[in-house]
Amino acid sequence: MPKITRKNTRTIRIGNVFIGGGQPVLVQSMTNTDTRDIVATVAQIKRLEEVGCELIRVAVPDEEAAQAIKKIKNQIRIPLVADIHFDWRLAISSLEAGADGIRINPGNIKGLDNVRKVVLAAKEQGAAIRIGVNAGSLEKDLLRKHKGPTAEALVESALRHLDFIVGDLGFENLKVSLKSSDVWTTVNAYRLFSEKSDFPLHLGVTEAGGLIAGTVKSAFALGLLLSEGIGDTLRVSLTRDPEEEIHVAYEILRAVGLRERGPEIISCPTCGRCEIDLFPIAEEVEKFARKIEQPIKLAVMGCVVNGPGEAREADVGLAGGKGVGLIFRKGKIVKKVKEEEILPAFFAEVKAFLEENP
Repeated sequence: MPKITRKNTRTIRIGNVFIGGGQPVLVQSMTNTDTRDIVATVAQIKRLEEVGCELIRVAVPDEEAAQAIKKIKNQIRIPLVADIHFDWRLAISSLEAGADGIRINPGNIKGLDNVRKVVLAAKEQGAAIRIGVNAGSLEKDLLRKHKGPTAEALVESALRHLDFIVGDLGFENLKVSLKSSDVWTTVNAYRLFSEKSDFPLHLGVTEAGGLIAGTVKSAFALGLLLSEGIGDTLRVSLTRDPEEEIHVAYEILRAVGLRERGPEIISCPTCGRCEIDLFPIAEEVEKFARKIEQPIKLAVMGCVVNGPGEAREADVGLAGGKGVGLIFRKGKIVKKVKEEEILPAFFAEVKAFLEENP
Protein backbone atom coordinates (compact mmCIF):
# COMPACT_ATOMS: atom_id res chain seq x y z
CA MET A 1 0.00 0.00 0.00
CA PRO A 2 1.52 3.40 -0.97
CA LYS A 3 2.47 5.68 1.91
CA ILE A 4 0.26 8.75 2.25
CA THR A 5 1.96 12.07 2.88
CA ARG A 6 -0.48 14.07 4.95
CA LYS A 7 -0.82 17.80 4.58
CA ASN A 8 0.92 19.65 7.40
CA THR A 9 -1.88 21.48 9.21
CA ARG A 10 -1.97 23.45 12.43
CA THR A 11 -2.62 21.62 15.68
CA ILE A 12 -5.72 22.60 17.64
CA ARG A 13 -7.15 21.32 20.89
CA ILE A 14 -10.72 20.24 21.64
CA GLY A 15 -11.14 19.11 25.21
CA ASN A 16 -8.62 16.34 25.83
CA VAL A 17 -7.79 15.62 22.16
CA PHE A 18 -5.60 17.27 19.55
CA ILE A 19 -6.47 17.60 15.87
CA GLY A 20 -4.13 18.37 12.97
CA GLY A 21 -0.37 18.61 12.93
CA GLY A 22 0.09 14.93 12.10
CA GLN A 23 -2.25 13.61 14.79
CA PRO A 24 -4.30 10.52 13.81
CA VAL A 25 -7.44 11.30 11.84
CA LEU A 26 -10.15 11.64 14.48
CA VAL A 27 -13.48 9.81 14.11
CA GLN A 28 -16.58 11.59 15.29
CA SER A 29 -20.36 11.39 15.12
CA MET A 30 -23.48 13.28 16.19
CA THR A 31 -26.24 12.11 18.51
CA ASN A 32 -29.75 11.74 17.15
CA THR A 33 -31.39 11.84 20.57
CA ASP A 34 -33.14 14.91 21.97
CA THR A 35 -30.29 16.66 23.78
CA ARG A 36 -32.76 17.76 26.45
CA ASP A 37 -33.25 14.07 27.27
CA ILE A 38 -30.05 13.74 29.24
CA VAL A 39 -30.44 10.05 30.09
CA ALA A 40 -31.00 8.99 26.46
CA THR A 41 -28.24 11.24 25.14
CA VAL A 42 -25.66 10.01 27.65
CA ALA A 43 -26.62 6.38 26.95
CA GLN A 44 -26.13 6.87 23.21
CA ILE A 45 -22.79 8.63 23.66
CA LYS A 46 -21.54 5.79 25.87
CA ARG A 47 -22.49 3.26 23.19
CA LEU A 48 -20.61 5.37 20.65
CA GLU A 49 -17.56 5.55 22.93
CA GLU A 50 -17.56 1.75 23.08
CA VAL A 51 -17.29 1.42 19.29
CA GLY A 52 -14.55 4.03 18.92
CA CYS A 53 -16.16 7.47 18.67
CA GLU A 54 -13.55 10.06 19.67
CA LEU A 55 -15.58 13.27 19.61
CA ILE A 56 -19.34 13.82 19.80
CA ARG A 57 -21.59 16.64 18.59
CA VAL A 58 -25.03 17.38 19.99
CA ALA A 59 -27.81 19.58 18.61
CA VAL A 60 -28.66 22.71 20.60
CA PRO A 61 -32.09 23.92 19.45
CA ASP A 62 -32.90 25.93 22.56
CA GLU A 63 -31.70 27.10 25.97
CA GLU A 64 -32.81 23.90 27.73
CA ALA A 65 -30.60 21.87 25.40
CA ALA A 66 -27.69 24.21 26.05
CA GLN A 67 -28.07 23.82 29.80
CA ALA A 68 -28.20 20.02 29.45
CA ILE A 69 -24.62 20.03 28.19
CA LYS A 70 -23.16 20.40 31.68
CA LYS A 71 -24.87 17.25 32.98
CA ILE A 72 -24.08 15.31 29.80
CA LYS A 73 -20.39 16.23 29.89
CA ASN A 74 -20.03 15.08 33.48
CA GLN A 75 -20.99 11.53 32.42
CA ILE A 76 -18.95 10.98 29.23
CA ARG A 77 -15.25 10.61 28.38
CA ILE A 78 -14.94 12.18 24.93
CA PRO A 79 -15.02 15.88 24.01
CA LEU A 80 -18.43 17.39 23.34
CA VAL A 81 -19.22 19.90 20.59
CA ALA A 82 -22.40 21.98 20.50
CA ASP A 83 -24.05 22.29 17.09
CA ILE A 84 -25.39 25.82 16.70
CA HIS A 85 -27.68 27.27 14.05
CA PHE A 86 -29.21 30.75 13.83
CA ASP A 87 -29.00 31.86 17.48
CA TRP A 88 -25.59 33.09 18.62
CA ARG A 89 -26.86 33.25 22.21
CA LEU A 90 -27.16 29.46 22.28
CA ALA A 91 -23.48 29.22 21.35
CA ILE A 92 -22.52 31.31 24.35
CA SER A 93 -24.84 29.36 26.68
CA SER A 94 -23.36 26.08 25.43
CA LEU A 95 -19.82 27.31 26.02
CA GLU A 96 -20.68 28.50 29.51
CA ALA A 97 -22.23 25.07 30.18
CA GLY A 98 -18.90 23.44 29.37
CA ALA A 99 -18.95 22.51 25.68
CA ASP A 100 -15.41 21.76 24.50
CA GLY A 101 -16.19 23.27 21.13
CA ILE A 102 -18.94 24.68 18.98
CA ARG A 103 -19.86 24.31 15.36
CA ILE A 104 -21.24 27.46 13.78
CA ASN A 105 -22.53 27.88 10.24
CA PRO A 106 -21.43 31.24 8.79
CA GLY A 107 -24.45 31.27 6.51
CA ASN A 108 -26.95 31.43 9.35
CA ILE A 109 -25.17 33.14 12.28
CA LYS A 110 -25.96 36.59 10.98
CA GLY A 111 -23.88 39.67 11.67
CA LEU A 112 -20.20 40.04 12.45
CA ASP A 113 -21.02 41.50 15.86
CA ASN A 114 -22.77 38.25 16.81
CA VAL A 115 -19.84 36.20 15.54
CA ARG A 116 -17.51 38.40 17.59
CA LYS A 117 -19.47 37.67 20.78
CA VAL A 118 -19.30 33.94 20.12
CA VAL A 119 -15.57 34.00 19.42
CA LEU A 120 -14.80 36.00 22.54
CA ALA A 121 -16.82 33.50 24.61
CA ALA A 122 -14.91 30.58 23.06
CA LYS A 123 -11.61 32.30 23.80
CA GLU A 124 -12.65 32.89 27.42
CA GLN A 125 -13.70 29.26 27.88
CA GLY A 126 -10.67 27.80 26.08
CA ALA A 127 -12.94 26.09 23.57
CA ALA A 128 -12.56 25.35 19.86
CA ILE A 129 -14.71 26.49 16.96
CA ARG A 130 -15.55 24.70 13.74
CA ILE A 131 -16.45 26.94 10.84
CA GLY A 132 -18.98 24.66 9.20
CA VAL A 133 -19.66 25.90 5.69
CA ASN A 134 -22.62 24.14 4.09
CA ALA A 135 -23.76 24.31 0.47
CA GLY A 136 -27.37 24.60 1.61
CA SER A 137 -26.88 27.80 3.58
CA LEU A 138 -24.27 29.87 1.79
CA GLU A 139 -24.35 33.66 1.93
CA LYS A 140 -26.59 35.12 -0.76
CA ASP A 141 -23.88 37.35 -2.23
CA LEU A 142 -21.64 34.32 -2.78
CA LEU A 143 -24.45 32.37 -4.42
CA ARG A 144 -24.98 35.26 -6.83
CA LYS A 145 -21.28 35.73 -7.49
CA HIS A 146 -20.55 32.05 -8.18
CA LYS A 147 -23.95 31.25 -9.70
CA GLY A 148 -24.72 28.61 -7.13
CA PRO A 149 -23.16 26.63 -4.26
CA THR A 150 -19.94 25.77 -6.07
CA ALA A 151 -16.69 24.58 -4.53
CA GLU A 152 -15.28 28.08 -5.05
CA ALA A 153 -18.22 29.61 -3.20
CA LEU A 154 -17.76 27.26 -0.25
CA VAL A 155 -14.08 28.10 -0.01
CA GLU A 156 -14.64 31.86 -0.28
CA SER A 157 -17.16 31.68 2.55
CA ALA A 158 -14.71 29.83 4.78
CA LEU A 159 -11.81 32.17 4.00
CA ARG A 160 -14.02 35.21 4.58
CA HIS A 161 -14.81 34.06 8.09
CA LEU A 162 -11.24 33.02 8.79
CA ASP A 163 -10.11 36.52 7.84
CA PHE A 164 -12.46 37.99 10.42
CA ILE A 165 -12.04 35.45 13.22
CA VAL A 166 -8.27 35.05 12.87
CA GLY A 167 -7.25 38.36 11.34
CA ASP A 168 -9.49 40.73 13.28
CA LEU A 169 -10.17 38.80 16.49
CA GLY A 170 -6.93 36.82 16.81
CA PHE A 171 -8.65 33.49 17.50
CA GLU A 172 -6.90 30.44 16.01
CA ASN A 173 -8.27 27.34 17.77
CA LEU A 174 -10.26 26.60 14.63
CA LYS A 175 -11.04 23.84 12.21
CA VAL A 176 -13.04 24.08 8.99
CA SER A 177 -15.52 21.94 7.07
CA LEU A 178 -16.87 22.54 3.56
CA LYS A 179 -19.79 20.20 2.98
CA SER A 180 -22.15 19.52 0.14
CA SER A 181 -24.43 16.58 -0.62
CA ASP A 182 -22.73 16.51 -4.04
CA VAL A 183 -19.58 14.39 -3.95
CA TRP A 184 -17.50 16.34 -6.46
CA THR A 185 -18.42 19.73 -5.01
CA THR A 186 -17.28 18.43 -1.63
CA VAL A 187 -14.02 16.96 -2.93
CA ASN A 188 -13.10 20.02 -4.97
CA ALA A 189 -13.92 22.41 -2.13
CA TYR A 190 -11.61 20.58 0.28
CA ARG A 191 -8.87 20.36 -2.33
CA LEU A 192 -9.07 24.07 -3.07
CA PHE A 193 -9.17 25.09 0.57
CA SER A 194 -6.20 22.91 1.46
CA GLU A 195 -4.14 24.83 -1.11
CA LYS A 196 -5.03 28.14 0.50
CA SER A 197 -4.96 27.45 4.24
CA ASP A 198 -3.26 25.25 6.82
CA PHE A 199 -6.14 25.11 9.28
CA PRO A 200 -7.19 21.51 10.05
CA LEU A 201 -10.10 20.11 8.09
CA HIS A 202 -13.11 18.14 9.25
CA LEU A 203 -14.24 15.94 6.36
CA GLY A 204 -17.78 14.90 5.50
CA VAL A 205 -20.41 14.65 2.79
CA THR A 206 -23.53 16.25 4.22
CA GLU A 207 -26.87 14.47 3.98
CA ALA A 208 -25.11 11.55 2.30
CA GLY A 209 -28.13 9.23 2.59
CA GLY A 210 -28.95 5.82 4.02
CA LEU A 211 -26.57 2.98 4.78
CA ILE A 212 -25.73 1.99 1.21
CA ALA A 213 -25.85 5.33 -0.63
CA GLY A 214 -24.29 7.22 2.27
CA THR A 215 -21.50 4.69 2.69
CA VAL A 216 -20.66 4.72 -1.02
CA LYS A 217 -20.67 8.51 -1.33
CA SER A 218 -18.67 8.98 1.86
CA ALA A 219 -16.16 6.25 1.03
CA PHE A 220 -15.57 7.71 -2.42
CA ALA A 221 -15.23 11.35 -1.36
CA LEU A 222 -13.40 10.85 1.92
CA GLY A 223 -11.24 8.07 0.52
CA LEU A 224 -10.08 10.33 -2.30
CA LEU A 225 -9.28 13.21 0.05
CA LEU A 226 -7.58 11.09 2.68
CA SER A 227 -5.46 9.36 0.03
CA GLU A 228 -4.27 12.83 -1.03
CA GLY A 229 -3.28 13.65 2.56
CA ILE A 230 -6.25 15.96 3.13
CA GLY A 231 -8.30 15.69 6.32
CA ASP A 232 -7.72 15.70 10.06
CA THR A 233 -11.07 14.51 11.38
CA LEU A 234 -14.19 13.06 9.77
CA ARG A 235 -17.82 12.13 10.16
CA VAL A 236 -19.70 9.71 7.92
CA SER A 237 -23.25 11.12 7.82
CA LEU A 238 -25.79 8.32 7.50
CA THR A 239 -29.54 8.09 7.95
CA ARG A 240 -28.93 5.28 10.42
CA ASP A 241 -27.96 4.68 14.02
CA PRO A 242 -24.81 6.77 14.58
CA GLU A 243 -22.93 3.63 15.63
CA GLU A 244 -23.01 2.67 11.95
CA GLU A 245 -21.25 5.95 11.14
CA ILE A 246 -18.32 4.98 13.37
CA HIS A 247 -18.09 1.53 11.84
CA VAL A 248 -18.01 2.90 8.28
CA ALA A 249 -15.52 5.63 9.21
CA TYR A 250 -12.99 3.16 10.53
CA GLU A 251 -13.42 0.92 7.51
CA ILE A 252 -12.65 3.90 5.25
CA LEU A 253 -9.54 4.72 7.28
CA ARG A 254 -8.47 1.07 7.18
CA ALA A 255 -8.96 0.83 3.42
CA VAL A 256 -6.90 3.97 2.84
CA GLY A 257 -4.20 2.73 5.19
CA LEU A 258 -4.32 5.50 7.78
CA ARG A 259 -5.73 3.76 10.86
CA GLU A 260 -6.68 0.32 12.07
CA ARG A 261 -9.17 -0.17 14.86
CA GLY A 262 -10.94 -3.41 15.48
CA PRO A 263 -11.15 -6.51 13.32
CA GLU A 264 -11.06 -6.66 9.56
CA ILE A 265 -13.78 -9.10 8.55
CA ILE A 266 -13.38 -11.31 5.50
CA SER A 267 -16.66 -12.86 4.42
CA CYS A 268 -17.78 -14.67 1.30
CA PRO A 269 -20.72 -13.35 -0.74
CA THR A 270 -22.21 -16.88 -0.72
CA CYS A 271 -22.82 -19.11 -3.73
CA GLY A 272 -24.55 -22.36 -4.61
CA ARG A 273 -22.20 -24.32 -2.32
CA CYS A 274 -23.40 -22.43 0.76
CA GLU A 275 -25.55 -24.70 2.93
CA ILE A 276 -26.17 -22.42 5.92
CA ASP A 277 -27.95 -19.11 6.39
CA LEU A 278 -24.74 -17.06 6.40
CA PHE A 279 -26.18 -13.53 6.36
CA PRO A 280 -27.46 -13.45 9.96
CA ILE A 281 -24.27 -15.17 11.13
CA ALA A 282 -22.16 -12.48 9.45
CA GLU A 283 -24.30 -9.77 11.04
CA GLU A 284 -23.80 -11.26 14.51
CA VAL A 285 -20.04 -11.42 13.93
CA GLU A 286 -20.02 -7.76 12.88
CA LYS A 287 -21.90 -6.75 16.05
CA PHE A 288 -19.52 -8.80 18.18
CA ALA A 289 -16.47 -7.31 16.47
CA ARG A 290 -17.38 -3.66 16.99
CA LYS A 291 -16.35 -3.70 20.62
CA ILE A 292 -12.93 -5.21 19.87
CA GLU A 293 -10.14 -2.66 19.56
CA GLN A 294 -7.28 -4.90 18.38
CA PRO A 295 -6.81 -4.93 14.57
CA ILE A 296 -7.17 -8.68 14.07
CA LYS A 297 -8.52 -10.44 10.99
CA LEU A 298 -11.70 -12.53 11.17
CA ALA A 299 -13.32 -14.69 8.49
CA VAL A 300 -16.93 -15.74 7.96
CA MET A 301 -17.22 -18.36 5.23
CA GLY A 302 -20.18 -20.34 3.95
CA CYS A 303 -18.38 -23.41 2.63
CA VAL A 304 -16.63 -26.03 4.76
CA VAL A 305 -14.86 -27.37 1.67
CA ASN A 306 -12.98 -24.26 0.56
CA GLY A 307 -13.73 -21.76 3.33
CA PRO A 308 -10.69 -22.26 5.58
CA GLY A 309 -8.32 -22.34 2.62
CA GLU A 310 -9.77 -19.23 1.03
CA ALA A 311 -9.42 -17.34 4.32
CA ARG A 312 -6.10 -18.79 5.45
CA GLU A 313 -4.72 -15.35 6.42
CA ALA A 314 -7.50 -14.80 8.96
CA ASP A 315 -6.48 -15.01 12.60
CA VAL A 316 -9.74 -16.76 13.48
CA GLY A 317 -12.54 -17.85 11.19
CA LEU A 318 -15.67 -19.90 10.87
CA ALA A 319 -17.07 -21.94 8.02
CA GLY A 320 -20.48 -23.55 7.92
CA GLY A 321 -21.82 -26.59 6.14
CA LYS A 322 -24.95 -28.69 6.33
CA GLY A 323 -25.30 -29.37 10.03
CA VAL A 324 -21.60 -28.68 10.70
CA GLY A 325 -19.49 -25.72 11.71
CA LEU A 326 -15.72 -25.44 11.52
CA ILE A 327 -13.60 -23.05 13.57
CA PHE A 328 -10.15 -22.35 12.17
CA ARG A 329 -7.01 -20.29 12.77
CA LYS A 330 -4.80 -19.22 9.90
CA GLY A 331 -6.60 -21.71 7.65
CA LYS A 332 -6.10 -24.68 10.00
CA ILE A 333 -9.21 -26.29 11.48
CA VAL A 334 -9.06 -26.30 15.29
CA LYS A 335 -12.63 -27.28 16.17
CA LYS A 336 -15.65 -28.97 14.63
CA VAL A 337 -19.07 -28.26 16.15
CA LYS A 338 -22.76 -28.62 15.43
CA GLU A 339 -24.13 -25.88 13.19
CA GLU A 340 -26.18 -24.34 16.01
CA GLU A 341 -23.03 -24.06 18.16
CA ILE A 342 -20.91 -22.31 15.58
CA LEU A 343 -21.30 -18.73 16.86
CA PRO A 344 -20.64 -19.46 20.56
CA ALA A 345 -17.64 -21.59 19.59
CA PHE A 346 -16.32 -18.89 17.27
CA PHE A 347 -16.72 -16.12 19.85
CA ALA A 348 -14.95 -18.24 22.45
CA GLU A 349 -12.05 -18.87 20.06
CA VAL A 350 -11.74 -15.16 19.26
CA LYS A 351 -11.66 -14.29 22.95
CA ALA A 352 -8.98 -16.92 23.51
CA PHE A 353 -6.95 -15.54 20.62
CA LEU A 354 -7.18 -12.01 22.02
CA GLU A 355 -6.02 -13.20 25.44
CA GLU A 356 -3.03 -14.94 23.85
CA ASN A 357 -2.24 -11.91 21.65
CA PRO A 358 -2.99 -8.79 23.72
